[in-house]
Amino acid sequence: MDDNLDRDVAELWSALFDIVTDGEKRLANHFESHQLTPPQFYVLKTLSENAGECRIGDIARDHHLTSATMTGLVKRLEAMNPPLVRRRRNQVDGRSVDVILTAEGRARFVAVQRGLIDQLRAVFGLLPDEERRDIIAKVRQYFAVFSQQFPMERL
Repeated sequence: MDDNLDRDVAELWSALFDIVTDGEKRLANHFESHQLTPPQFYVLKTLSENAGECRIGDIARDHHLTSATMTGLVKRLEAMNPPLVRRRRNQVDGRSVDVILTAEGRARFVAVQRGLIDQLRAVFGLLPDEERRDIIAKVRQYFAVFSQQFPMERL
């Protein structure tokens, strides 16, 4: 048994757990300051990444939710004043519903994202260039190795 490896694994696990739990709390507070829940933000993010339009079933699948749950999320975004999304029947498949990001929804998404980037910028700005590049390289290396060793299909 390698005591150094066991110690390092325990230390990394602890650090990652702290980062994830702290990040979840900070994200929830940030989203709340923009009158959004985390799932609502992720819907806006998905729409933004898909040119502002996506089938409701596809969004649900992407987020591992049922269509009924996603419909509830979308309805709440649609009911906001002003509405952040709107729905319409899919023009090709009338059984499907498309969700469209409104201008207000896009603006809210950008505002949330800008706030998060500004926070990261403030923290990263405290570090010298070389340290920032080293952190990025090590994180990318870790995730590349982890992804190769444990592909998502096996989880």
